[in-house]
Amino acid sequence: MGLKLENVSKTFVGKQAVDNISFEVDKPGVFGLLGTNGAGKTTTIRMLLGIIKKDTGEITWNGKQVERKTVNFGYLPEERGVYPKTKIQDQLMYFANLKGMNKTDANEAINKWAKVLKVEEYLPMPAEKLSKGNQQKIQFMTAIIHDPELIVLDEPFSGLDPVNTEILKNVIIELVNQGKYIIMSSHQMASIEEFCTDILILNKGKTVLKGNLKEIKEGYKANKLEIVTDKNIDGYINELDMDIEFSKNNEYSIKIDSEEKAHQLLEKIIANKILVNKFEIKKPTLNDIFIEKVGE
Repeated sequence: MGLKLENVSKTFVGKQAVDNISFEVDKPGVFGLLGTNGAGKTTTIRMLLGIIKKDTGEITWNGKQVERKTVNFGYLPEERGVYPKTKIQDQLMYFANLKGMNKTDANEAINKWAKVLKVEEYLPMPAEKLSKGNQQKIQFMTAIIHDPELIVLDEPFSGLDPVNTEILKNVIIELVNQGKYIIMSSHQMASIEEFCTDILILNKGKTVLKGNLKEIKEGYKANKLEIVTDKNIDGYINELDMDIEFSKNNEYSIKIDSEEKAHQLLEKIIANKILVNKFEIKKPTLNDIFIEKVGE
């Protein structure tokens, strides 16, 4: 049954932070909650976790009213926070105890995730000795150490280098394989496209787009051509009155208004015996769609 929000609203001192939004996460996987800064994402997250009260609407988990004491959730907030002077081992044990874990189970979970996230050597250290990226991995551990059913990740990859980003991605994949329900909020659209089947985009507290990501993208026409050749083809592009978005070393990204024009360019290039190493007609990315919906 999963998580369900129906006609949920929240107002702060006359400002409508969330305006009558509805969505459902009815199967394990990752759901994308997107929006610009101030769009209402964090308020929505805090309401669905029972941290703040909604004004109107219904929020249920497996058919029952959401309350903090009844939902086993893990939360990685956008605002990072670890205790700088406290040893990592002690911090993790403290958060595990808060979630009702006994010392034996907590130690087992700490050692397991420390190994997976490659932070074992930091457990005896105070948090201030760790880099920001490693502090973030520790905070991620506090969100999953107690084996929650529902996990909310707010900007989970912010500030991570490529190696640590890949480690965290693999953990998220493992959690999905374990049947976890995950809500991910991020400004990194490539990560949302990689993980999320369904999305919701908020703008000024209102829903501007929601649904299956694949179906949403299929509703858009192709608008870009990426082509790589062994010679400069600027002249052929200009002949067809096409706009170059980017070009370097005979690699081109070109705006197109129809696939037919892209194929006309290909025919011209081949007719002039120019080698084509790549020819790909592309639909808008989630980043393009996001900007279209909230870019004003």
